[in-house]
Amino acid sequence: MKKRTIQLLGKKELENKRVLVRVDFNVPLDEEQKITNDSRIRAALPTINYLVSHQAKVILMSHLGRPKGKIVEKLRLDPVAQRLGEYLGQAVNKLDDCIGEKVEEEILNLPPGRVLLLENLRFHPEEENNGEEFSKKLAQLGDLYVNDAFGTAHRAHASTFGVAKILPSYAGFLMAKEIEMLSKLLEDPESPFVVILGGAKISGKVDIIKNLLGIADKILIAGGISYTCLAALGYAVGKSLTEEYDLEIVRKILQQGEEKGNKIVFPIDYIICKKEVSPQTETEIVKKDSIPEDGIAVDLGSESLILFEKEIEKAKTIFWNGPVGVFEIDKFARGTKQVARILAAMEGKAVTVIGGGDSVAAIEKAGLEEKITHLSTGGGASLEFLGGKKLPGIEILPDD
Repeated sequence: MKKRTIQLLGKKELENKRVLVRVDFNVPLDEEQKITNDSRIRAALPTINYLVSHQAKVILMSHLGRPKGKIVEKLRLDPVAQRLGEYLGQAVNKLDDCIGEKVEEEILNLPPGRVLLLENLRFHPEEENNGEEFSKKLAQLGDLYVNDAFGTAHRAHASTFGVAKILPSYAGFLMAKEIEMLSKLLEDPESPFVVILGGAKISGKVDIIKNLLGIADKILIAGGISYTCLAALGYAVGKSLTEEYDLEIVRKILQQGEEKGNKIVFPIDYIICKKEVSPQTETEIVKKDSIPEDGIAVDLGSESLILFEKEIEKAKTIFWNGPVGVFEIDKFARGTKQVARILAAMEGKAVTVIGGGDSVAAIEKAGLEEKITHLSTGGGASLEFLGGKKLPGIEILPDD
């Protein structure tokens, strides 16, 4: 899959043009509204710098958090504008709204080569509803539209879909790279292709397991989703996290994996605690078929990590999404950190792609991001893409 990108636009097409860019600046903030991870801001820099260097008037738009159509002071984009300005080496003017006369006036006075950031799009309910009038008001702000927000491409919102129907549209560099890397996993992965899936909810992973059963050589299942899978197969999982989901659907998918040559691999053992999940609780390692009634599985056991490492080391292509334990608590993050280290050690031996969320956080926390082929900025979007779904924000962009 290839989409028309801004690489086709030179100074002649961009100079003095108002370029409306959808970015994904939905960054995590602490209680003091300080950014705790700015990887999404950094990921958008190549596109922004390209437009700035070609003397475009760059108008950025993004959402932050879930304000549900209302103004929420702590979800304003001021911290983002400040951090972005530090990276760009120029002050980034953040407006108090994303539509209206004042916004239009500020854009009119924006010099070429400068960057402006609109306020949180989701302060308007019409954004998530893909409101036609709201889309038109946003589109009035630009001459060209660029979508560089892969993390929101699975949503048909005004800023990702509605505007693209109105303005001449292009994919940014980040969007193009995401499409290229994930398409390769579906269309031409070098074998053996190993997939590692963790996280809490099996409902978000069913489509990707079904779709990749015919593509991947092995699918390693861990974390919360593995407990639901084991329950579907008739194993006792104690009080481990399971999702209320149709276990018959899960069972059929797992049977398909068995029929295709035992493609799905489960952990051998787990670290469990009893009564509660806390840093203070005592733990023990048990086999997957020996989790007691009051046991709560919280991480991979040592034998499971050895098994996973052996499978990963055979691979030429690897995709990982989702922590393999209760990553939020350091005591139970060992497995996730070890998987991160194993993948980093595959540098130069395999193509490694990590699909957003805590998996990316684990890599970055360990300072291993330079050893990974591609860190995807979209957890949900990458899962839907690999699950074979059409993403509205990508589909609406013209093909190359």
